[in-house]
Amino acid sequence: MGDHSAFFYGTLMEPQVLYRVCYGTSTPTQFQATLLTIRPALLHDHCRHKVLHRDYPAIIPQQSSSVRGTYVKGLTDGDIFRLDIFEGSEYDRRKVKIRELEVEGDEAGQGIVEGEEVEVETYIWVAGEDKLEDGEWDFEEFKREKMRHWVGAREEYDEVDSAVRDRGHDPTGGRGANGSITEMLESKSDEKVLESAV
Repeated sequence: MGDHSAFFYGTLMEPQVLYRVCYGTSTPTQFQATLLTIRPALLHDHCRHKVLHRDYPAIIPQQSSSVRGTYVKGLTDGDIFRLDIFEGSEYDRRKVKIRELEVEGDEAGQGIVEGEEVEVETYIWVAGEDKLEDGEWDFEEFKREKMRHWVGAREEYDEVDSAVRDRGHDPTGGRGANGSITEMLESKSDEKVLESAV
């Protein structure tokens, strides 16, 4: 178990996407799944936006706004390395203070019970606010309509992912099952396996 902690507020809130990035598969072994602890959390004084023409969100500092997400403990140096590649140059990994949620409450924020404050790292958008939409990114919509492209859950989507990539417009920003970032992560993973075998 690693000693890094992070706050995720977008696609990485979905364990299948997190596992795919960290372990190279959306369905890790039972042992791998137990290495990470995932809890609901709240980040104050930040706002989440949709990124223009993408399936994923961004957060930027903004007083009097809060972002719900997940607090993940147990990340290793290797996990952080893969997450940094996954997030790319549009984001900067920074330390923030979050509140673990003891009670999640409803979608409107009613009934939330905040727990202790914890310092973690998260990925802050640095690619310019002009690339953000005004609206809030919708996690439920992502899970319902977009996630299958990100985790490669079914082989019949391979053809769709390839066609999207070939057209030059990839709404996953290269982060999907067959995206350029995923391919780079897989090649880096293969290099690490070869290094450890030597």
